Amino acid sequence: MRIHLTSVFVDDQAKAEQFYTGILGFVKKHDIPVGGTARWLTVVSPEEPDGAELLLEPAGHPAARTYRDALVKDGIPLVQFAVDDVRAEHERLTGLGVRFAQEPMEAGPVTVAVFDDTCGNLVQIVSPAD
Repeated sequence: MRIHLTSVFVDDQAKAEQFYTGILGFVKKHDIPVGGTARWLTVVSPEEPDGAELLLEPAGHPAARTYRDALVKDGIPLVQFAVDDVRAEHERLTGLGVRFAQEPMEAGPVTVAVFDDTCGNLVQIVSPAD
């Protein structure tokens, strides 16, 4: 068994596509219209183009909004991404205007930081501690 697809609920798919590709550096894998303005829009890591896909899913369902908003209110990231160096990635993303909810900090064997994806979610990045 492998993880093939996971999703994040986003307020605006076009805005999410720009952020996840233009700022975070993911690559668009699928972009298929599914009715109205909704799309089956997935991104992947350029390091693993055939790896797990992240679906940028419209947050239209009331339960999705309630769940996501409660996580943000409590400061809980919806998703976590591995990076080689959290401090370097924090510096790169800050330079691109990304707002961090939690600056880099060591948490046992890892360094973590949390940022706002501009689409309604908190995202954690993690790397081995320095």
